[in-house]
Amino acid sequence: MTRHLFLGLFVLLSAGDRSAPLEAPGPRIFLDDANGTLVLDLAPMDLPARTPHHAIAQPPVATLEIPESGSIYGFRVQVVDSAGHALPDELIHHFNLIDPDHRELFLPISRRLLAAGHETGAIQLPRLLFGLPLKQGEHVVASAMVENMTPTAYRQARVRLVMRFTPARRPWPLFSASPWQMDVAFPVGDKSFALPPGRSSRSYEGSPAVPGKIVGLGGHMHDYGRVIEFTDVTSGAVIYRASPVADAAGQIESIPVAKLYGWTRLGVHIVPEHRYRISVSYDNPTGAPIPDGGMGVVGGLFVPDHGVTWPAADPRDSLYQADYRHYMRLEGDGHGHDMMRMADKSMARGGAMPMKMGAHERAAHDRH
Repeated sequence: MTRHLFLGLFVLLSAGDRSAPLEAPGPRIFLDDANGTLVLDLAPMDLPARTPHHAIAQPPVATLEIPESGSIYGFRVQVVDSAGHALPDELIHHFNLIDPDHRELFLPISRRLLAAGHETGAIQLPRLLFGLPLKQGEHVVASAMVENMTPTAYRQARVRLVMRFTPARRPWPLFSASPWQMDVAFPVGDKSFALPPGRSSRSYEGSPAVPGKIVGLGGHMHDYGRVIEFTDVTSGAVIYRASPVADAAGQIESIPVAKLYGWTRLGVHIVPEHRYRISVSYDNPTGAPIPDGGMGVVGGLFVPDHGVTWPAADPRDSLYQADYRHYMRLEGDGHGHDMMRMADKSMARGGAMPMKMGAHERAAHDRH
């Protein structure tokens, strides 16, 4: 089984032919030079009218190969029709992009690159300052969940990720940055948990794999959340502490974001020799447990120290294998959440699909 798992991870889905037609029936990734973007499409699907996500055949998880080296400084997720025209944002429930070739900052699992929902909109970093580097030949794993509660049916629609892309030949960005996250439900599996009545709290501790600076971070909680905090346990310094902005009913509207860079400094330095903790606290006034009612994630942008290379993943690691099977939908049912922050916006909810589906589809690599 392990041998088959490794083969499934490393065998490419296509030969990387950039001249493949855009009408390819499966998932695809291509450079749009005219608009300065790297575009990733999942396989086309039909979206019947007034149909919730659990009644729609979701697009299969897709593993794709990066066609050219460069860096990403922004993105937007949308659903498009067969002609490439944008459809209503409400069709996308959530989207996740994962890097199986590199590890997470605080865990030896696959690195989470981004996540988005219909409320996320366009995310963009200062392109001269920061960019997420991608190398030709590296892999990304994309998955999404869609629903269509509108009165209109759509045939052969695709979930599309449009990434603002800077080719490697350009002299910018000044800093190579990477997303990172830390979750109270680490290490692997679903990230939501049953929320007990009254006051409760959860936490997780870990150390980063490499030294560097956190240049921005935010948090994500569910309703009735009170405080989310990220602390250097070794030194006692509180790096981030926020209380969500909620309405009168206790439903969270937003969570403050901390931008830790400016003219005189570049972020907060963290090191492998220290322990760091994320903690969340809730106050559930309903008097009853709320299934999947709790969640606690901090995440943001991390710039490794000069000369430090982002560590590769080790597919032999047991946590890596368990995480891989989870996000590839190879075992179990659930609705995990993967979080990523790329700019001054609230973190978007995402996750693995609650069904087993084919893990690999043939992809086309194009350029137009």
